[in-house]
Amino acid sequence: MSNLFDVESLPVGRWRNGGGDTREIATQAAADPADFDWRASIATISADGPFSAFPGVDRTITLLAGGGVRLVGDDGLDNRLDRTGEPFAFSGESAVRATVLGAGTRVLNIMTRRGRWAARVHRIAAPVAAPAGHAGVLYVLSAPDAPDTPAGDAPAPTLRAGQGLWWASGAAVPTAPLATGAVALWADLRPL
Repeated sequence: MSNLFDVESLPVGRWRNGGGDTREIATQAAADPADFDWRASIATISADGPFSAFPGVDRTITLLAGGGVRLVGDDGLDNRLDRTGEPFAFSGESAVRATVLGAGTRVLNIMTRRGRWAARVHRIAAPVAAPAGHAGVLYVLSAPDAPDTPAGDAPAPTLRAGQGLWWASGAAVPTAPLATGAVALWADLRPL
């Protein structure tokens, strides 16, 4: 079973350091309730500052909108995340400081517990076949406006920009309702 979401209707949580907010899409809990196997969220980065450390976690962030962010870490990490739809992976242990490159910076944040799950984020422009047994998140970056259709001839609904769906491992793998010309991000979450 897949779960639809719209970024604007997801609950918003402010960061403790005041530098942004997070909208959680989904979390797959681990056996320990204080832990997770994987987590998907959308973050708005509104001020320069440090990222929270997540030991034992691999992270992939992808710019969705806005001017982007430069990430600099003590371990030599230095990356400009300023191209929409281009994922960047790094270790949750890294002491990372973000410098906002422009207003409205919003990112897709995928986190997986190292040794239990792995993630790969792809930019897609056509429906994909998600592997059985994998979890996943699909987020629409852009989509054409829906054409006008006569009453009674309405096509199946398609996802619009800012909408998406997610599914847990073991769920029936969905066929994403992408419109022709849509561009989306697909986070393939694989159990190890």
